[in-house]
Amino acid sequence: MAVIERVRERAGTPPGRDTVLDLVRSGAIALVVVQHWLMPVVLWNGSEVSFGNALAAPGAWVWTWIGQVMPLVFFAAGAAGAISLRRRPEPRAWLAARVQRLVLPVFALIAVWVPLPALLVALGLPAQPVDVAAAAVPQLLWFLVVQLILVALTPLMTAAHARFGLAVLVPLVLAAAAVDGLRFAGVPMVGYLNALFVWVAVHQLGIAYAHGTFARLTGMRAGLVALAGLLATGALVTFGPYPASMIGMPGAPVSNLSPPTLCLVTLAVFQLGALLALRPLLVRAAAAPRVARAVAVLAPRTMTVFLWHMTALVAGLGVLTLLLGSETPDPWGPLWLAGAPLWVAALFAVLVGLVRLFGNLETRSTAKPEAPPAPLLAIGMVLCAGGMLGLAARGFDASLLEPLAWSAAVVLGYALVTGRLGARRSARRSVRA
Repeated sequence: MAVIERVRERAGTPPGRDTVLDLVRSGAIALVVVQHWLMPVVLWNGSEVSFGNALAAPGAWVWTWIGQVMPLVFFAAGAAGAISLRRRPEPRAWLAARVQRLVLPVFALIAVWVPLPALLVALGLPAQPVDVAAAAVPQLLWFLVVQLILVALTPLMTAAHARFGLAVLVPLVLAAAAVDGLRFAGVPMVGYLNALFVWVAVHQLGIAYAHGTFARLTGMRAGLVALAGLLATGALVTFGPYPASMIGMPGAPVSNLSPPTLCLVTLAVFQLGALLALRPLLVRAAAAPRVARAVAVLAPRTMTVFLWHMTALVAGLGVLTLLLGSETPDPWGPLWLAGAPLWVAALFAVLVGLVRLFGNLETRSTAKPEAPPAPLLAIGMVLCAGGMLGLAARGFDASLLEPLAWSAAVVLGYALVTGRLGARRSARRSVRA
Protein backbone atom coordinates (compact mmCIF):
# COMPACT_ATOMS: atom_id res chain seq x y z
CA MET A 1 0.00 0.00 0.00
CA ALA A 2 2.89 2.35 0.63
CA VAL A 3 3.94 1.93 -3.01
CA ILE A 4 0.41 2.83 -4.14
CA GLU A 5 0.35 5.91 -1.92
CA ARG A 6 3.64 7.06 -3.45
CA VAL A 7 2.18 6.54 -6.95
CA ARG A 8 -0.89 8.58 -5.98
CA GLU A 9 1.30 11.32 -4.56
CA ARG A 10 3.40 11.51 -7.75
CA ALA A 11 0.23 11.50 -9.85
CA GLY A 12 -1.15 14.47 -7.93
CA THR A 13 -3.96 12.52 -6.23
CA PRO A 14 -4.78 14.16 -2.89
CA PRO A 15 -5.20 11.92 0.18
CA GLY A 16 -8.66 11.00 1.38
CA ARG A 17 -10.31 10.80 -2.06
CA ASP A 18 -13.21 8.45 -2.66
CA THR A 19 -11.38 5.77 -4.62
CA VAL A 20 -14.63 4.30 -5.95
CA LEU A 21 -15.51 7.65 -7.51
CA ASP A 22 -12.06 7.82 -9.09
CA LEU A 23 -12.47 4.26 -10.37
CA VAL A 24 -15.93 5.00 -11.79
CA ARG A 25 -14.88 8.24 -13.46
CA SER A 26 -11.65 6.81 -14.86
CA GLY A 27 -13.37 3.66 -16.08
CA ALA A 28 -16.21 5.63 -17.66
CA ILE A 29 -13.85 7.96 -19.52
CA ALA A 30 -11.77 4.97 -20.68
CA LEU A 31 -14.93 3.32 -22.00
CA VAL A 32 -15.96 6.52 -23.79
CA VAL A 33 -12.53 6.68 -25.45
CA VAL A 34 -12.56 3.08 -26.67
CA GLN A 35 -16.12 3.39 -27.95
CA HIS A 36 -15.28 6.54 -29.88
CA TRP A 37 -12.30 4.77 -31.42
CA LEU A 38 -14.36 1.77 -32.51
CA MET A 39 -17.54 3.53 -33.68
CA PRO A 40 -16.41 5.19 -36.96
CA VAL A 41 -17.14 3.34 -40.19
CA VAL A 42 -14.98 5.17 -42.74
CA LEU A 43 -15.52 5.30 -46.50
CA TRP A 44 -12.78 6.90 -48.64
CA ASN A 45 -13.01 7.68 -52.38
CA GLY A 46 -9.54 9.17 -52.76
CA SER A 47 -10.49 12.78 -52.09
CA GLU A 48 -13.40 12.77 -49.64
CA VAL A 49 -14.23 10.83 -46.53
CA SER A 50 -17.65 9.85 -45.18
CA PHE A 51 -18.63 8.19 -41.92
CA GLY A 52 -21.07 5.72 -40.49
CA ASN A 53 -21.45 4.35 -36.98
CA ALA A 54 -20.70 0.76 -36.04
CA LEU A 55 -23.39 0.94 -33.35
CA ALA A 56 -26.01 1.58 -36.03
CA ALA A 57 -25.89 -2.15 -36.85
CA PRO A 58 -29.12 -4.05 -36.08
CA GLY A 59 -29.36 -4.86 -32.38
CA ALA A 60 -26.27 -2.87 -31.44
CA TRP A 61 -28.47 -0.37 -29.59
CA VAL A 62 -28.59 -2.86 -26.70
CA TRP A 63 -24.94 -2.10 -25.93
CA THR A 64 -25.69 1.62 -25.62
CA TRP A 65 -27.71 0.96 -22.45
CA ILE A 66 -24.41 -0.10 -20.87
CA GLY A 67 -21.95 1.90 -22.93
CA GLN A 68 -23.70 5.25 -22.51
CA VAL A 69 -21.78 6.23 -19.38
CA MET A 70 -22.11 10.02 -19.47
CA PRO A 71 -24.68 9.80 -16.63
CA LEU A 72 -22.01 8.09 -14.52
CA VAL A 73 -19.48 10.78 -15.44
CA PHE A 74 -21.81 13.61 -14.39
CA PHE A 75 -22.84 11.69 -11.26
CA ALA A 76 -19.19 11.31 -10.27
CA ALA A 77 -18.57 14.99 -11.02
CA GLY A 78 -21.45 15.97 -8.74
CA ALA A 79 -20.15 13.81 -5.91
CA ALA A 80 -16.55 15.00 -6.31
CA GLY A 81 -17.67 18.62 -6.49
CA ALA A 82 -19.75 18.38 -3.32
CA ILE A 83 -16.90 16.68 -1.45
CA SER A 84 -14.34 19.28 -2.51
CA LEU A 85 -16.74 22.16 -1.73
CA ARG A 86 -17.16 20.77 1.79
CA ARG A 87 -13.39 20.91 2.23
CA ARG A 88 -13.15 24.44 0.83
CA PRO A 89 -16.44 26.14 1.69
CA GLU A 90 -15.63 29.64 0.34
CA PRO A 91 -17.66 29.50 -2.92
CA ARG A 92 -15.72 32.01 -5.03
CA ALA A 93 -12.33 30.47 -4.29
CA TRP A 94 -13.75 27.00 -4.89
CA LEU A 95 -15.32 28.04 -8.20
CA ALA A 96 -12.10 29.66 -9.39
CA ALA A 97 -10.13 26.50 -8.58
CA ARG A 98 -12.63 24.20 -10.33
CA VAL A 99 -12.77 26.37 -13.45
CA GLN A 100 -8.98 26.44 -13.57
CA ARG A 101 -8.86 22.64 -13.45
CA LEU A 102 -11.45 22.32 -16.22
CA VAL A 103 -10.32 25.04 -18.62
CA LEU A 104 -6.52 25.09 -18.44
CA PRO A 105 -6.12 21.77 -20.36
CA VAL A 106 -8.16 23.28 -23.20
CA PHE A 107 -5.37 25.80 -23.90
CA ALA A 108 -3.13 23.10 -25.37
CA LEU A 109 -5.92 21.86 -27.64
CA ILE A 110 -6.51 25.43 -28.84
CA ALA A 111 -2.81 26.10 -29.38
CA VAL A 112 -2.45 23.01 -31.56
CA TRP A 113 -5.73 22.96 -33.46
CA VAL A 114 -6.34 26.63 -34.26
CA PRO A 115 -3.43 26.77 -36.75
CA LEU A 116 -3.37 23.06 -37.67
CA PRO A 117 -6.16 22.88 -40.31
CA ALA A 118 -4.68 25.74 -42.36
CA LEU A 119 -1.22 24.19 -42.05
CA LEU A 120 -2.43 20.76 -43.20
CA VAL A 121 -4.22 22.22 -46.22
CA ALA A 122 -1.11 24.28 -47.07
CA LEU A 123 0.93 21.06 -46.97
CA GLY A 124 -1.31 19.60 -49.65
CA LEU A 125 -3.80 17.45 -47.72
CA PRO A 126 -7.32 17.34 -49.21
CA ALA A 127 -9.50 20.06 -47.71
CA GLN A 128 -12.61 17.94 -47.07
CA PRO A 129 -11.10 15.40 -44.63
CA VAL A 130 -9.21 18.19 -42.89
CA ASP A 131 -12.48 20.11 -42.47
CA VAL A 132 -14.18 16.99 -41.11
CA ALA A 133 -11.40 16.46 -38.56
CA ALA A 134 -11.32 20.14 -37.57
CA ALA A 135 -15.07 20.03 -36.94
CA ALA A 136 -15.03 16.71 -35.04
CA VAL A 137 -12.22 17.31 -32.54
CA PRO A 138 -13.74 20.31 -30.68
CA GLN A 139 -17.24 18.81 -30.50
CA LEU A 140 -16.13 17.21 -27.24
CA LEU A 141 -16.04 20.67 -25.66
CA TRP A 142 -19.82 20.47 -25.15
CA PHE A 143 -18.98 18.31 -22.14
CA LEU A 144 -16.87 21.06 -20.57
CA VAL A 145 -19.57 23.65 -21.21
CA VAL A 146 -22.07 21.51 -19.30
CA GLN A 147 -19.46 20.88 -16.60
CA LEU A 148 -18.92 24.63 -16.17
CA ILE A 149 -22.66 25.16 -15.74
CA LEU A 150 -22.81 22.35 -13.18
CA VAL A 151 -19.79 23.73 -11.32
CA ALA A 152 -21.43 27.16 -11.17
CA LEU A 153 -24.60 25.59 -9.75
CA THR A 154 -22.88 23.27 -7.26
CA PRO A 155 -22.90 25.65 -4.23
CA LEU A 156 -26.60 26.41 -4.82
CA MET A 157 -27.59 22.79 -5.45
CA THR A 158 -25.58 21.58 -2.45
CA ALA A 159 -27.45 24.04 -0.24
CA ALA A 160 -30.73 22.91 -1.81
CA HIS A 161 -29.95 19.29 -1.03
CA ALA A 162 -29.10 20.17 2.57
CA ARG A 163 -32.55 21.73 2.93
CA PHE A 164 -34.80 19.60 0.74
CA GLY A 165 -32.93 16.33 0.17
CA LEU A 166 -33.95 14.23 -2.82
CA ALA A 167 -37.09 16.34 -3.27
CA VAL A 168 -34.88 18.69 -5.31
CA LEU A 169 -35.04 16.10 -8.08
CA VAL A 170 -38.82 16.37 -8.50
CA PRO A 171 -38.98 19.75 -10.29
CA LEU A 172 -35.92 18.85 -12.36
CA VAL A 173 -37.44 15.59 -13.60
CA LEU A 174 -40.82 17.21 -14.25
CA ALA A 175 -39.12 20.03 -16.17
CA ALA A 176 -37.15 17.49 -18.24
CA ALA A 177 -40.37 15.62 -19.06
CA ALA A 178 -42.12 18.86 -20.01
CA VAL A 179 -39.24 19.88 -22.28
CA ASP A 180 -39.36 16.48 -23.99
CA GLY A 181 -43.10 16.92 -24.50
CA LEU A 182 -42.60 20.28 -26.18
CA ARG A 183 -39.71 18.91 -28.24
CA PHE A 184 -41.70 15.96 -29.58
CA ALA A 185 -44.65 18.28 -30.23
CA GLY A 186 -42.43 20.12 -32.70
CA VAL A 187 -41.29 23.19 -30.77
CA PRO A 188 -37.89 24.02 -32.30
CA MET A 189 -34.71 24.11 -30.20
CA VAL A 190 -36.59 23.69 -26.90
CA GLY A 191 -34.99 20.28 -26.36
CA TYR A 192 -31.64 21.89 -25.60
CA LEU A 193 -33.06 23.15 -22.30
CA ASN A 194 -32.62 19.56 -21.15
CA ALA A 195 -28.87 20.01 -21.35
CA LEU A 196 -29.61 21.86 -18.11
CA PHE A 197 -32.48 19.92 -16.51
CA VAL A 198 -31.30 16.38 -17.33
CA TRP A 199 -27.65 16.84 -16.41
CA VAL A 200 -28.40 18.90 -13.29
CA ALA A 201 -30.68 16.06 -12.12
CA VAL A 202 -27.97 13.47 -12.69
CA HIS A 203 -25.38 15.76 -11.07
CA GLN A 204 -27.73 16.13 -8.10
CA LEU A 205 -27.65 12.37 -7.57
CA GLY A 206 -23.89 12.71 -7.14
CA ILE A 207 -24.36 15.51 -4.59
CA ALA A 208 -26.77 13.28 -2.68
CA TYR A 209 -24.23 10.44 -2.77
CA ALA A 210 -21.55 12.75 -1.34
CA HIS A 211 -23.84 13.65 1.55
CA GLY A 212 -24.43 10.00 2.45
CA THR A 213 -28.04 9.88 1.28
CA PHE A 214 -27.55 6.44 -0.27
CA ALA A 215 -25.42 4.99 2.53
CA ARG A 216 -28.07 2.41 3.43
CA LEU A 217 -28.95 1.63 -0.16
CA THR A 218 -26.97 -1.58 -0.60
CA GLY A 219 -27.41 -5.14 -1.76
CA MET A 220 -30.94 -6.10 -2.72
CA ARG A 221 -32.35 -2.61 -2.20
CA ALA A 222 -29.76 -1.13 -4.55
CA GLY A 223 -30.55 -3.90 -7.04
CA LEU A 224 -34.24 -2.96 -6.92
CA VAL A 225 -33.35 0.66 -7.64
CA ALA A 226 -31.32 -0.50 -10.64
CA LEU A 227 -34.24 -2.62 -11.82
CA ALA A 228 -36.64 0.31 -11.42
CA GLY A 229 -34.38 2.54 -13.52
CA LEU A 230 -34.03 -0.16 -16.17
CA LEU A 231 -37.79 -0.76 -16.35
CA ALA A 232 -38.51 2.98 -16.49
CA THR A 233 -36.06 3.39 -19.38
CA GLY A 234 -37.63 0.42 -21.14
CA ALA A 235 -41.11 1.88 -20.66
CA LEU A 236 -40.07 5.25 -22.12
CA VAL A 237 -38.58 3.54 -25.17
CA THR A 238 -41.44 1.06 -25.63
CA PHE A 239 -44.44 3.32 -25.04
CA GLY A 240 -42.98 6.76 -25.63
CA PRO A 241 -41.41 8.60 -28.56
CA TYR A 242 -37.85 7.85 -27.44
CA PRO A 243 -35.37 5.91 -29.64
CA ALA A 244 -33.96 2.65 -28.33
CA SER A 245 -30.34 3.80 -28.65
CA MET A 246 -28.95 5.90 -25.81
CA ILE A 247 -26.59 7.67 -28.22
CA GLY A 248 -27.29 9.56 -31.43
CA MET A 249 -27.27 7.56 -34.66
CA PRO A 250 -26.49 8.85 -38.17
CA GLY A 251 -29.71 9.80 -39.94
CA ALA A 252 -31.92 9.14 -36.91
CA PRO A 253 -34.62 11.82 -36.48
CA VAL A 254 -34.29 11.82 -32.68
CA SER A 255 -31.34 11.42 -30.33
CA ASN A 256 -31.40 10.64 -26.61
CA LEU A 257 -28.08 12.45 -26.16
CA SER A 258 -28.05 15.56 -28.31
CA PRO A 259 -30.04 17.07 -26.73
CA PRO A 260 -30.44 14.75 -23.73
CA THR A 261 -33.83 13.31 -22.87
CA LEU A 262 -35.58 11.97 -19.79
CA CYS A 263 -34.24 8.53 -20.77
CA LEU A 264 -30.81 9.54 -19.50
CA VAL A 265 -32.25 10.34 -16.06
CA THR A 266 -33.87 6.91 -15.78
CA LEU A 267 -30.70 5.34 -17.17
CA ALA A 268 -28.75 7.21 -14.46
CA VAL A 269 -31.03 5.65 -11.82
CA PHE A 270 -30.29 2.22 -13.29
CA GLN A 271 -26.55 2.90 -13.27
CA LEU A 272 -26.62 4.37 -9.74
CA GLY A 273 -28.46 1.32 -8.39
CA ALA A 274 -25.99 -1.01 -10.09
CA LEU A 275 -23.07 1.05 -8.75
CA LEU A 276 -24.36 0.91 -5.18
CA ALA A 277 -25.10 -2.80 -5.44
CA LEU A 278 -21.58 -3.46 -6.72
CA ARG A 279 -19.84 -0.98 -4.43
CA PRO A 280 -18.23 -3.62 -2.15
CA LEU A 281 -16.70 -5.26 -5.23
CA LEU A 282 -15.56 -1.87 -6.55
CA VAL A 283 -13.93 -1.01 -3.23
CA ARG A 284 -11.92 -4.22 -3.39
CA ALA A 285 -11.08 -3.64 -7.04
CA ALA A 286 -9.91 -0.08 -6.32
CA ALA A 287 -7.56 -1.42 -3.64
CA ALA A 288 -5.94 -3.97 -5.99
CA PRO A 289 -2.35 -2.78 -6.66
CA ARG A 290 -2.55 -2.78 -10.47
CA VAL A 291 -5.95 -1.09 -10.54
CA ALA A 292 -4.88 1.46 -7.93
CA ARG A 293 -1.77 2.33 -9.92
CA ALA A 294 -3.76 2.74 -13.14
CA VAL A 295 -6.42 4.90 -11.46
CA ALA A 296 -3.77 6.99 -9.66
CA VAL A 297 -2.22 7.83 -13.02
CA LEU A 298 -5.45 8.26 -15.00
CA ALA A 299 -7.71 10.05 -12.49
CA PRO A 300 -5.72 13.33 -12.40
CA ARG A 301 -5.51 13.30 -16.21
CA THR A 302 -9.03 12.31 -17.27
CA MET A 303 -9.73 15.70 -18.84
CA THR A 304 -6.52 15.54 -20.90
CA VAL A 305 -7.35 12.01 -22.04
CA PHE A 306 -10.87 13.07 -22.96
CA LEU A 307 -9.76 16.17 -24.85
CA TRP A 308 -7.03 14.47 -26.88
CA HIS A 309 -8.47 11.05 -27.68
CA MET A 310 -10.25 12.41 -30.76
CA THR A 311 -6.96 13.84 -32.02
CA ALA A 312 -5.48 10.36 -31.70
CA LEU A 313 -8.45 8.98 -33.65
CA VAL A 314 -8.09 11.63 -36.36
CA ALA A 315 -4.38 10.81 -36.68
CA GLY A 316 -5.13 7.10 -37.02
CA LEU A 317 -7.85 7.66 -39.60
CA GLY A 318 -5.54 10.01 -41.50
CA VAL A 319 -2.91 7.29 -41.79
CA LEU A 320 -5.57 4.72 -42.77
CA THR A 321 -7.17 6.85 -45.49
CA LEU A 322 -4.68 9.42 -46.75
CA LEU A 323 -1.50 7.36 -46.38
CA LEU A 324 -2.72 3.81 -46.93
CA GLY A 325 -5.71 4.68 -49.14
CA SER A 326 -7.86 2.22 -47.21
CA GLU A 327 -11.18 2.11 -45.36
CA THR A 328 -12.40 0.48 -42.16
CA PRO A 329 -13.63 -3.11 -42.55
CA ASP A 330 -17.33 -3.92 -42.38
CA PRO A 331 -18.35 -3.41 -38.73
CA TRP A 332 -18.67 -6.58 -36.64
CA GLY A 333 -17.26 -8.69 -39.45
CA PRO A 334 -14.31 -11.08 -38.94
CA LEU A 335 -11.70 -8.59 -40.19
CA TRP A 336 -13.16 -5.77 -38.04
CA LEU A 337 -13.21 -7.95 -34.93
CA ALA A 338 -9.68 -9.23 -35.54
CA GLY A 339 -8.29 -5.76 -36.18
CA ALA A 340 -10.09 -3.93 -33.36
CA PRO A 341 -7.51 -4.76 -30.65
CA LEU A 342 -4.63 -3.66 -32.89
CA TRP A 343 -6.48 -0.48 -33.83
CA VAL A 344 -7.16 0.41 -30.19
CA ALA A 345 -3.56 -0.40 -29.22
CA ALA A 346 -2.17 1.85 -31.97
CA LEU A 347 -4.42 4.76 -31.00
CA PHE A 348 -3.60 4.19 -27.35
CA ALA A 349 0.09 4.61 -28.12
CA VAL A 350 -0.64 7.92 -29.87
CA LEU A 351 -2.81 9.07 -26.96
CA VAL A 352 -0.13 8.21 -24.40
CA GLY A 353 2.29 10.43 -26.30
CA LEU A 354 -0.24 13.28 -26.37
CA VAL A 355 -0.97 12.94 -22.66
CA ARG A 356 2.74 12.99 -21.87
CA LEU A 357 3.05 16.22 -23.85
CA PHE A 358 0.01 18.03 -22.48
CA GLY A 359 -1.05 16.28 -19.27
CA ASN A 360 1.03 18.56 -17.08
CA LEU A 361 -1.47 21.38 -17.66
CA GLU A 362 -4.07 19.36 -15.80
CA THR A 363 -1.87 17.92 -13.07
CA ARG A 364 -0.24 21.27 -12.36
CA SER A 365 -3.53 23.16 -12.25
CA THR A 366 -4.06 22.30 -8.58
CA ALA A 367 -2.47 25.55 -7.36
CA LYS A 368 -5.14 27.72 -5.76
CA PRO A 369 -5.94 30.76 -7.90
CA GLU A 370 -6.84 34.13 -6.48
CA ALA A 371 -10.61 34.42 -6.09
CA PRO A 372 -11.88 37.39 -8.14
CA PRO A 373 -14.91 39.57 -7.26
CA ALA A 374 -18.22 37.87 -7.98
CA PRO A 375 -19.05 39.94 -11.12
CA LEU A 376 -15.68 39.14 -12.71
CA LEU A 377 -16.10 35.49 -11.79
CA ALA A 378 -19.53 35.35 -13.45
CA ILE A 379 -18.37 37.18 -16.58
CA GLY A 380 -15.30 34.95 -16.82
CA MET A 381 -17.31 31.74 -16.57
CA VAL A 382 -19.75 32.96 -19.24
CA LEU A 383 -16.84 33.82 -21.55
CA CYS A 384 -15.21 30.41 -21.01
CA ALA A 385 -18.47 28.56 -21.62
CA GLY A 386 -19.41 30.72 -24.61
CA GLY A 387 -15.99 30.38 -26.22
CA MET A 388 -15.92 26.61 -25.85
CA LEU A 389 -19.51 26.30 -27.07
CA GLY A 390 -18.57 28.32 -30.14
CA LEU A 391 -15.62 26.04 -30.85
CA ALA A 392 -17.78 22.95 -30.32
CA ALA A 393 -20.47 24.20 -32.69
CA ARG A 394 -18.29 25.80 -35.35
CA GLY A 395 -15.08 23.77 -35.21
CA PHE A 396 -11.51 24.80 -35.91
CA ASP A 397 -12.13 26.57 -39.20
CA ALA A 398 -9.17 26.82 -41.57
CA SER A 399 -9.83 30.55 -41.98
CA LEU A 400 -8.41 31.03 -38.44
CA LEU A 401 -10.44 34.14 -37.63
CA GLU A 402 -13.51 32.54 -36.07
CA PRO A 403 -11.69 29.94 -33.94
CA LEU A 404 -9.28 32.66 -32.83
CA ALA A 405 -12.21 34.77 -31.65
CA TRP A 406 -13.79 31.88 -29.71
CA SER A 407 -10.39 30.95 -28.27
CA ALA A 408 -9.77 34.54 -27.18
CA ALA A 409 -13.06 34.43 -25.26
CA VAL A 410 -11.89 31.30 -23.44
CA VAL A 411 -8.51 32.83 -22.57
CA LEU A 412 -10.03 36.10 -21.38
CA GLY A 413 -12.64 34.27 -19.34
CA TYR A 414 -9.97 32.12 -17.74
CA ALA A 415 -7.91 35.20 -16.86
CA LEU A 416 -10.93 36.80 -15.19
CA VAL A 417 -11.96 33.66 -13.26
CA THR A 418 -8.49 32.94 -11.91
CA GLY A 419 -7.76 36.56 -10.97
CA ARG A 420 -4.91 36.93 -13.43
CA LEU A 421 -6.10 40.30 -14.75
CA GLY A 422 -6.81 41.65 -11.30
CA ALA A 423 -3.41 40.50 -10.05
CA ARG A 424 -1.62 42.24 -12.92
CA ARG A 425 -3.54 45.46 -12.36
CA SER A 426 -2.70 45.36 -8.66
CA ALA A 427 0.96 44.77 -9.48
CA ARG A 428 1.01 47.75 -11.87
CA ARG A 429 -0.61 49.96 -9.22
CA SER A 430 2.04 48.88 -6.69
CA VAL A 431 4.84 49.72 -9.12
CA ARG A 432 3.37 53.13 -9.83
CA ALA A 433 2.97 53.84 -6.13
